Amino acid sequence: MPTLYIANKNYSSWSLRPWVLLRELGIPFEEKLVKFDTGSSWQTFRTFSPSGKVPCLVDGAITVWDSLAITEYLAEAHPGVWPAGKAARAWARCAAAEMHSGFSVLRTQCTMNCGIRVRLHRIDDALARDLARIGELWNEGLQRFGGPFLAGSAFSAADAFFAPVAFRIQTYSPPIDATALAYAQRLLALPSMQDWYRGALAETWRDTGHEAEVAHWGTVTQDLRAAA
Repeated sequence: MPTLYIANKNYSSWSLRPWVLLRELGIPFEEKLVKFDTGSSWQTFRTFSPSGKVPCLVDGAITVWDSLAITEYLAEAHPGVWPAGKAARAWARCAAAEMHSGFSVLRTQCTMNCGIRVRLHRIDDALARDLARIGELWNEGLQRFGGPFLAGSAFSAADAFFAPVAFRIQTYSPPIDATALAYAQRLLALPSMQDWYRGALAETWRDTGHEAEVAHWGTVTQDLRAAA
């Protein structure tokens, strides 16, 4: 059984991607959570991950780091990671790759922090462009392939890569269109996402770097996490 190393569920958007994919596809794995520690995480994570980052999948003698590489590794052995149809599969791969390498403003100004609610100080032009592209991409996939997931009737890696965005939408309530909001809510309602969320709320440790990012871009209006 492979082992998936992840970091704090409250913060780690990258860890969520392969975790929710494994859970939704019913692929057995062992979870090992290693806490973020501002200033020293790299050294700790280097004990199991060559890049010093999470997520990292260890499958026997094979170590796979980076969420996209993990996804492709899983796809070699498990059907359903990507859609079966050629057009849907190509689109899903493009959407996942765009999320993997893009949306830097959304990542910066709306860092994942599942257990709080935040009122942003402003929506600047750069963030508005990222949000508009998210809506455009989601609407395209849902309309083209019939939904309820981005590339058709079944959850795939494309949905897994945007699962952290659903948590960001829940936390920051940014302006998005009704179709995109409904899709985000469908993701949030998945049993796997609910399990991740419960785990995030139960965490009592705080990472100063992640908390400072939130304070820079917005005001916390509600903190639902267990007391530190």
